[in-house]
Amino acid sequence: MTAPPFDALASGLDPEGSEQAEVRALVRTIVARHATPERIREYDERRAFDHDLYAALAGSGLVALDATEDGTHGGDVRDQVVVIEELAAGPTAMAVCFIVQYMGVQLLTAVGSVRQRAEVLRPLLAGESRIAFAMTEPDGGTDVARVMRTRASRTDAGHWVLNGAKMWISGPLIARHAIVVARTDPPQPSAVDGITLFLVPLDAPGVSVRELDTVAIHGLDTCEVRFDRVRLPDDAVLGERGRGFRQVLATLNRERLGAAAAALGIARGAFECGLRYAREREAFGRPIGAFQVLQHRLVDGAVAIESARGLLTRAAAAEARGERADLLSAMAKLAASEAATRIVDDGMRMMGGSGLSLEYPMQRYFRDARLYTFAPLSNEMLRNYLGERMLGLPRSF
Repeated sequence: MTAPPFDALASGLDPEGSEQAEVRALVRTIVARHATPERIREYDERRAFDHDLYAALAGSGLVALDATEDGTHGGDVRDQVVVIEELAAGPTAMAVCFIVQYMGVQLLTAVGSVRQRAEVLRPLLAGESRIAFAMTEPDGGTDVARVMRTRASRTDAGHWVLNGAKMWISGPLIARHAIVVARTDPPQPSAVDGITLFLVPLDAPGVSVRELDTVAIHGLDTCEVRFDRVRLPDDAVLGERGRGFRQVLATLNRERLGAAAAALGIARGAFECGLRYAREREAFGRPIGAFQVLQHRLVDGAVAIESARGLLTRAAAAEARGERADLLSAMAKLAASEAATRIVDDGMRMMGGSGLSLEYPMQRYFRDARLYTFAPLSNEMLRNYLGERMLGLPRSF
């Protein structure tokens, strides 16, 4: 007797009765109601952000989860990765938006002042506003601390003046504030020192935003943000002066987990699209899924998804327990992004001309998956990191 077909959307991804199972069910209900395949395609082609979908998600507490404005808790990362995976399997751009929101929530919870939590974190948790995170420089990606040109100088009048530019920033056109990473002091004792975080209103005089024309993630703007003599009050500093980059480093595990969850969601969405096509499309009198080569590719995709999920689950659990999770989170991001790109490549080949058609979401998954081969850190740099930290090999860069 043939076993029932693999269905990544079936129940059982999370322990029955767990918080994660409830969160997953809630996200699926909202997506089914507010983000039909036709609507996702519409917003992708319009290159527009779905404010109604965001309002429904935020209104259900999915930005806040169990975070509170007084900073007592920054949210359970296990719940967050479920939200991101489910969104990435459908309205992928919304998953990217949520990764940024969760990063903002974590930083504001960990190091925000009472005023910053009241004025920025509170409306963020309520879904009334959004935040952007501006770190990448036009001339530096992975090596951003050493080449940072964005500067903030304190004046005798007791305020700051911010100058510089940030590139590839997600969502500033729909955000009220940005967390901006700027150099304020000499890079001593290392390049990551002397860097400070600032909370910058994106409507402040001297701030300009230019949308970039990108190949993917069309449902969320990607921009260049420039700062031309932007005056900021002394209390615009987020956390401790000169230690901003180290404060960001403390969030990297969660950012990598978010990226792994997004890549996993893309992989799952593309896999299910390809599997449906293989069951329904016929050639030579039978479904193309009957051909051995395509079966093997689908099986390999299913294995890659479940392998990445295992790493992600272990990494998120370790992070939630306060244990060391950097190696697991790096492996999870690497495994999930490699699975996503392999599955969408196989899906495009299997679907042939249909893969190029906007009628099917495979072409969107094919485009969107590329982001997570280099964001938030390239897979090559992750391999360098794992070679040094996990295998004890000499540093390779």
